[in-house]
Amino acid sequence: MFKITILCVGKIKEDFYRSAMAEYLKRLSRFAKTEVRELPEGKSIEDEADGICKAMKGYVFALCIEGKKLSSLNFASEIKNLTDRGEQITFVIGSSHGLSEKVKERADFRISFSDMTFPHQLMRVILAEQIYRAFMINGGSEYHK
Repeated sequence: MFKITILCVGKIKEDFYRSAMAEYLKRLSRFAKTEVRELPEGKSIEDEADGICKAMKGYVFALCIEGKKLSSLNFASEIKNLTDRGEQITFVIGSSHGLSEKVKERADFRISFSDMTFPHQLMRVILAEQIYRAFMINGGSEYHK
């Protein structure tokens, strides 16, 4: 089965974010083996960079504000191209410190979901929903309207 890793720095503290993530991970289970890996926060982004780089596998999307913005349809197309090639995908969400240049340079694609800054815990939920939406679009579902 296709594998997706959501690599995050820090833990989710709020139950409502955990519940939302659990729901999207359940929905995604029909399409891919999706795991969330939480790495410890460091004192700086440089402290976190080595652990992140060691954990990245396959095709890597780094979520960062300066990344490329995609519509949901274009994001779905990117996911389809990768799944058709059998690529494992890793999405990287940094801590409140952000992501180091080392991590961004190692990534295959820098993606931005908005010019706005979101809490990294909320970004997990937004990302999981968009991954689910991509699979639904690619499957021809009416979920995306």
